[in-house]
Amino acid sequence: MSTVHNAVQTDQLGKRYGSFWALRDCSINVPEGSISALVGPNGAGKTTLLKLLVGLNVPSAGSGTVLGRTPEQKAEFLADIGYLAQEVPLYRQFSAAAHIAMGARLNGRWDAAYATQRLNDLHIPLERPVAKLSGGQRAQVALALALAKRPRLLLLDEPVAALDPLARVEFLSSLAQAVAEAEGSLTVVMSSHLLADLERVADHVIILAESKTQLCDGIDHVLQTHRLLVGARREEKSDAYTVVQATHTERQSTLMVRLNQPHFKDPHWQVHEPNIEEIVLAYMGQGQLEREMLVKGGAR
Repeated sequence: MSTVHNAVQTDQLGKRYGSFWALRDCSINVPEGSISALVGPNGAGKTTLLKLLVGLNVPSAGSGTVLGRTPEQKAEFLADIGYLAQEVPLYRQFSAAAHIAMGARLNGRWDAAYATQRLNDLHIPLERPVAKLSGGQRAQVALALALAKRPRLLLLDEPVAALDPLARVEFLSSLAQAVAEAEGSLTVVMSSHLLADLERVADHVIILAESKTQLCDGIDHVLQTHRLLVGARREEKSDAYTVVQATHTERQSTLMVRLNQPHFKDPHWQVHEPNIEEIVLAYMGQGQLEREMLVKGGAR
């Protein structure tokens, strides 16, 4: 069996601004060659985590390594990192061709031919100012530029949030193609609050809620180890599973659970296989429940 190496590892990583923790107790592993979806509601800490990984922020607690190194704003480290912020960093009066030429002067390892070919394949006019391109076309230009750097790790912060559904699908398909062409040499961490992005391209998921890591695992394993249980209202505790989220009516209980054993059968429950969106929402709800418990505790 081949050894799985991690492109990103963090241990109890946190970032605090005064008394406010933007991110805390964040421990994750991102396998090399994966597309990892970093999901969570607005304010969950997604952007903070990405800035820590690229070295734009200094952690207040814990530690992290990216490609075996501590993140820092130095040329040797940044040469292997592509970072695309939510606000697409393009000069609106410059054409795509001008951006490609500029990238060649600013980066030691730059594949102008690759970026040009990608945009030609997408029928994006290279000589037109990017201000006159559609939002989807501008996102594709930004992605082509990020990939032209030939990074080993690509960090994307909400790259499709402002795109219409068709442009979003085209962007994600283009991203998946780039990762496939890299044959394991490119790892992607893409933040999003759009859960449909998960099933489209990702094979790994990181869930942040309430500024904390709720889950970090391969999507296939997540689907194999989670079940939705529906039955008459009863006690939630069991050695067979860990409850992620529970909802109750007067007569019925519905539990999202993480299994603690490979096969689960219980005649008291109807057992369903949830989809990834249902699982993600349950973990987000778990974070909300933790916050409500803290508020109630502080009110005592």
